[in-house]
Amino acid sequence: MNDSVPHRASLEVLRAEAADELAVLIQERLRAGEDPWDFMEDLPSVDELVVYLLRAENIAAGDGVQPGPARHYRVLRQIALEYPQLTETVWGMLGSRSHRRWDLRVADAS
Repeated sequence: MNDSVPHRASLEVLRAEAADELAVLIQERLRAGEDPWDFMEDLPSVDELVVYLLRAENIAAGDGVQPGPARHYRVLRQIALEYPQLTETVWGMLGSRSHRRWDLRVADAS
C-alpha cells in the first residue's frame, strides 16, 4: 500500500485553497444565523484543512478505503515529511485529544 502524498500543488496554493474553503464555511454558518462566538473555535485551521485535504487525496488514491489507525499515522507522518512547514500541525493532530467535532480523533472515540 502506497502512503506517499502526491505533490499536486505548492503549499502556498494549498493554503490559499483551504483559506477559501474556510471562508465559505464561515459564510454558510453566518448565513444560517449561527453566532460566530459559538462556532469559530470548532473550525479547523487553514493548515489543518490542508492536512485533511492531502489525507483525503491519499485515501482516494487508495481506492477510497478508509485507513486504520496505523495507516492514518503513516499518511500523516508522510505529509509532515513531504511538507515540512506542516509538521507542527500534523504532530498536533496526532497528539492530544481534540474537542473539535470534525476531528477524526473525536469521531473515532464515539
